[in-house]
Amino acid sequence: MLKSCLSAGLLIAAAINSAHAADTSTTYLYDGTFEDAAFGVESAIVGKGLVIDYVSHVGEMLNRTGADVGSDVELFKEADIFVFCSAVVSRKVMEADPMNIAHCPYGIFVAERGDEVMVGYRNYPDGPMQEVQSLLDEIVTEAIGN
Repeated sequence: MLKSCLSAGLLIAAAINSAHAADTSTTYLYDGTFEDAAFGVESAIVGKGLVIDYVSHVGEMLNRTGADVGSDVELFKEADIFVFCSAVVSRKVMEADPMNIAHCPYGIFVAERGDEVMVGYRNYPDGPMQEVQSLLDEIVTEAIGN
């Protein structure tokens, strides 16, 4: 029951946030497969000397729990979020404002919806967190070959 309630809560939050997604995230279309995009993101993160803490398989969770929450809507064929941090950038932004801890760790998502593969990240507030956003954009543009 608790898992169903958590899943329902996540789906509701996702639905509410999707209305604001255009303002809250930067997304690039990828001309290739989900697997190639995911490999590109992983390689670009590691190539910057960063460690991926966790890969959240959001697409699998949504597909697995849809029936449990009374939905047959396929949001994504596949969707993963690569979660990581940068000691250098995180220290810098948190020295500027320790409350920037609220934005850590960072995530880059890869998702396949319909026949489109997209790669992106959440947007951060003006000020010191723009350095994080620049890092994420560098990683994503490298991953997709731009």
